[in-house]
Amino acid sequence: MDLQFTDEQNMLRDMTRNLCADYSGADVVRKMENDPLGVPAELWQQMRQTGLLGMGIPEEHGGMGLNMLDCAVIYEELGRSLAPGPYFASTVMSASAIRHAGDASARAGLLAAIGSGDAIVAPAWLEPDCGFGPAGVQLRAARDGDAYVLDGIKRHVFHAAAAQQLLVLARSGGPNEGGGAVDLFLVDTDAPGVRLEQQRSMASDTQYKVSFDGVRVPAANRVGAAGSGWKAWEAAMYDGLILLAAFAAGGAERALEITVQYSKDREQFGKPIGAFQALAHYMSDASAVVDGARMLVQEAAWAHANGKDVTRLAPMAKLFACKAFRDVTHMAQQVHGGIGFTLDYDIQLFYRRAKQLQMNWWDSRYLEGLIAADILDRDAPRTIPDPFTA
Repeated sequence: MDLQFTDEQNMLRDMTRNLCADYSGADVVRKMENDPLGVPAELWQQMRQTGLLGMGIPEEHGGMGLNMLDCAVIYEELGRSLAPGPYFASTVMSASAIRHAGDASARAGLLAAIGSGDAIVAPAWLEPDCGFGPAGVQLRAARDGDAYVLDGIKRHVFHAAAAQQLLVLARSGGPNEGGGAVDLFLVDTDAPGVRLEQQRSMASDTQYKVSFDGVRVPAANRVGAAGSGWKAWEAAMYDGLILLAAFAAGGAERALEITVQYSKDREQFGKPIGAFQALAHYMSDASAVVDGARMLVQEAAWAHANGKDVTRLAPMAKLFACKAFRDVTHMAQQVHGGIGFTLDYDIQLFYRRAKQLQMNWWDSRYLEGLIAADILDRDAPRTIPDPFTA
């Protein structure tokens, strides 16, 4: 593994850090909390102008065509500033699922619009009381002539109100047919029968419950071949896990920096609290954890960029980096004491987002199942149980 960053990667890091310093400060993060759209206008515009929204979209579709290690460098910086907005949901997950569905040429215009920021496409896949695996997709897509009719509910749909379209996972086959009966559909957010209801989360990160009541979707809006939806979504998830892990690693690193500085500035009994051995050891342990998380993320990103298998590395990276983010911010709250939980201090922003990120997308329990399946069944056909529906 070669982790000597190139001049281009260092330039991307510096550019993103400067952009976030100017347009994604703590004031912007606070302003976007529970915002109905959750799109910081100036940050979004700057990401459009610099091309960052199209970082992973191929050049033939108007993007930058960066590899996974390039993107991970950028996402570490986004994590350091807790940059809000729908860039991950739209430009990573939706765009990646479209490409993995083999529908890139047919959706070239849409991919270009996503990469330029002209279009926002929010993925809708999780459902109430269902799991993270293919069995959890139970929203019905019944064929009716030259259209499909969608009925059901999706939850935890990020930035749905800001999106022009939703990328919906729906079951077009029987309820027990697994992933082979799941399709992806592009659905207009203003289509008749679509209803959005904002949800509150501990991270205040603009999530929605989306109800589909007899929503007619043209057959042409199915993405990819029939029954290919889950396969494409799962492949996109492995891409997304690495970038979520990079975001978590960057957030953990910044939270530790804030805490170290506070321990130098805050005095008790005539000396900085960082001089007390117990607190110093907390921070030294956290430093080792943060460095380990960054190294694992970079290994997974490097492997992906070089065409190597990330079946184990990607889940490991998110599992470990998100745990590191959560643990480091928990330690940071202890060092800050009671004031760390008050809204006046930035550390609570990191703490709340760390726990939420640990539960978002594939959570720790599901990731552990993926890793265990790869460790125990590497030479056997991969069957990954969903612990929430098994």
